[in-house]
Amino acid sequence: MNKIKAILVDDEEGARDVLENLLRRFCPEVELIAKCENVLQAVEVIKTQKPDLVFLDIEMPNYSGFEIVTFFKKINFEIIFVTAYDQYAIRAFEVAAIDYLLKPIDIERLKNAVARVAQQRNVEQQSQRLSLLSNTLETKQLKNIVITDKGQQNIIAIDSIIAIEAQESYCTIHTSDKTFIASKNLKHFETVLENLSQFFRAHKSWLVNTNCITQYSKSDLSIQLSNGLTAKLSKYKKAEFEEAISS
Repeated sequence: MNKIKAILVDDEEGARDVLENLLRRFCPEVELIAKCENVLQAVEVIKTQKPDLVFLDIEMPNYSGFEIVTFFKKINFEIIFVTAYDQYAIRAFEVAAIDYLLKPIDIERLKNAVARVAQQRNVEQQSQRLSLLSNTLETKQLKNIVITDKGQQNIIAIDSIIAIEAQESYCTIHTSDKTFIASKNLKHFETVLENLSQFFRAHKSWLVNTNCITQYSKSDLSIQLSNGLTAKLSKYKKAEFEEAISS
């Protein structure tokens, strides 16, 4: 098996040592080739050593982890951010489909993040995803979301999502011009979009954009949507739904 050449970047020596030990014990597929204490040091190492993966702390003096991308015309390495950020920032990572590890680092999450890099090194759209992440964090507004469909990552405008339909452990994302299949459950999307008032969990299988409703039948609890789609409404959600669409 080809080793994943990695570096880690953190201004705290203790944090560097902890992550190094975790990688040595639980991620034998990772070959740690350097430890850096700031972004400028990391930039030099990346240019000379060409790692596959960079574990990157966000909160560092002089340059934050996000700023590393400004030093390269093309990002040809995977990034796993390490952060102690708040819940809003975590949602931004989910939206941009970028891996992150919360301090203190959870071993299972570390192993899963490394496994994803090993299975599919997808750096082609890394710059787009990083741009989406930093924009979401900066403006504190969710305008786009990354959907992985058949291994391809698609950046979708949130306003174009008409409904999200659950099918076992998968979801179909219905947009104004296309559908996407994502291997995420409906709870994931409900959590990511929970601060956007136009999205309503109408049924165990449906999350609908209330701005796209064309008709609602009280008798058979069905919701007609602007692309001709019919969503279901749970009888337990009826009162809450009627309040949502009347406000």
